[in-house]
Amino acid sequence: MKITRAVVPSLFTILNAFCGFLSIIQTSQGNIHLAGWFILLAAIFDSLDGVMARITKSCSQFGVELDSLSDVVSFGAAPSFMVYVAYLNTLGTLGVMIAALPLAMGAIRLARFNVQLVGFDKDYFNGLPIPMQAITVCAFLLEFSTDHSAMSPINANALAILVIVLSLLMVSHVKYDTLPKISKKQIVAHPWKVVSIVIAALIVLFSRGHFLFYMLMCFIAFGIIRSMIVWFKKSILKIQTVPTEQSELSSIDL
Repeated sequence: MKITRAVVPSLFTILNAFCGFLSIIQTSQGNIHLAGWFILLAAIFDSLDGVMARITKSCSQFGVELDSLSDVVSFGAAPSFMVYVAYLNTLGTLGVMIAALPLAMGAIRLARFNVQLVGFDKDYFNGLPIPMQAITVCAFLLEFSTDHSAMSPINANALAILVIVLSLLMVSHVKYDTLPKISKKQIVAHPWKVVSIVIAALIVLFSRGHFLFYMLMCFIAFGIIRSMIVWFKKSILKIQTVPTEQSELSSIDL
């Protein structure tokens, strides 16, 4: 087998999938928190494989497909199994259906992304990225649950609702910004984005991770609100355009 520089990013992608596998093992043993940390570690490897691909200039369609397959394991199957064991197993068939949503919708979201991919650099994602969904679920479980006691009814119901909403957002057309690359050009082009990320990172760091879930929810809510504003503006523009067109037709008839 010929070894090329493309092996470097692929290695990080495989580590991503391996962390997802370890998360599933820990969940099966009842270690929900440790399983969540493995998913967060998988997200780190998932971001590093893209960085390494750009450094080694080895971006390829093979890398995109391998990354998607790894993401299905780490951010689809692993969190689906984790939320099922953590609480949704108590809901019977309904719990199975809700728990399967991150896996099913995540696979659809990745397939759509690969089909629509043009080039390897994106300014925004069409729909919530699957790693962001998985990290948000993990952050919720790390903040509001324990490994050895049942979740409170309020937190348990909130988890079910959160899983449904995040899964639907993955296959929605809500736009989410990509993380800016670490370069002077990107910092100059997106100063507010960089500042927001730095502030959020500092808040999470000084809170020892307790505000991670809330920072993620702010990011998710921002995408929804922005899409609603854009939709509202387009609707107003259509309403204003229709009377103008009708008046023009009336003048022609006269």
